[in-house]
Amino acid sequence: MNKMNKFLKSVLKTAVYLLDQSDRVADRVDEVSDRVSDLRHRARDLYGHEDHTMRNIMTFAAGVGVGIGAGMLLAPTSGEDIRNSIGEKVHDIGDRVRTRFSSEANRATGTKGV
Repeated sequence: MNKMNKFLKSVLKTAVYLLDQSDRVADRVDEVSDRVSDLRHRARDLYGHEDHTMRNIMTFAAGVGVGIGAGMLLAPTSGEDIRNSIGEKVHDIGDRVRTRFSSEANRATGTKGV
């Protein structure tokens, strides 16, 4: 019985200690949260209104990059085949652009193959 009382007393002391520590931690968290909030408000006042345009552009570009990378990693063909395919498509697009602009230039100037 005496051992049981000592054990229970020890458990209760530990519980009281932990509760006391949790109150201290909660108080400290509140202090830090208040300081962070104050710093955020100061920064907002210092820098004025936030413009997220560049951040949105960078996020979009990063998303495109991640998507392309994931597509290349998960593609069922080899890297060499993918690179060759991309190169062919780039050349095809370049040829189409050159053809279109040269034909538009010919129509604008009235010359044909001169």
